[in-house]
Amino acid sequence: MSHCYYHSISSVRQWGGNPEDYQVLHDWFDQSKAHIGDLRHRALRHHTEGIFMLEAIFGTTLTNSDGRIVPVRLIGEQHVREDLGRIPSFADWARALRVEPWMTKGQRLSQQFDASDSQ
Repeated sequence: MSHCYYHSISSVRQWGGNPEDYQVLHDWFDQSKAHIGDLRHRALRHHTEGIFMLEAIFGTTLTNSDGRIVPVRLIGEQHVREDLGRIPSFADWARALRVEPWMTKGQRLSQQFDASDSQ
């Protein structure tokens, strides 16, 4: 889906209430668009851990405007399935990343502290 509002409409079809009941959850998934404007932004939250993070941040359930209690995890699963067709793990995303040379150029912290102590 192209916009969080449409995910919210889909949530209304499934669990009732109003789009505003779900908007903040769907917006959270797509906040990463602020950093990368194409579909790669999904690697940050569109996976199993992202769904569990959604639940940790917003709670286990929400009560929509119809008074129905809806599990937040189900709303997260709905969002990811609508965007990707399935729910991947973060490992699925990580396997798609190409290792670049800069990723292997770490420096031990002890070297940084030793250098600053000698000045």
